[in-house]
Amino acid sequence: MYAIVEIAGQQTKVESGKFIYANKLSGNEGDAVEFTNVLLTDDNGTITVGAPFVEGVKVTGKILTSLVKGDKVIVFKKKRRKGYRKKNGHRQQFTKVLIESIG
Repeated sequence: MYAIVEIAGQQTKVESGKFIYANKLSGNEGDAVEFTNVLLTDDNGTITVGAPFVEGVKVTGKILTSLVKGDKVIVFKKKRRKGYRKKNGHRQQFTKVLIESIG
């Protein structure tokens, strides 16, 4: 069984017993997390699509670590013939969540 869930404005496919990396969520390690914006569920071939969300279905999980950093993205700006160059880097912070149950 899997579900498509909206987490912090992004749609994510989740399965029970697996890990996901979501944009940084508020909460400490070991806290329970509940996602109620379920867009689609699939239960052994039976697909339920919400309009916009599926009623009565929620996804529960547990925060494992809250400070996981993504890969560095380099932002480089330049204006030719002006001597203007600016280089910045960015690492997005993620939260590692263990999905415990769907339903």
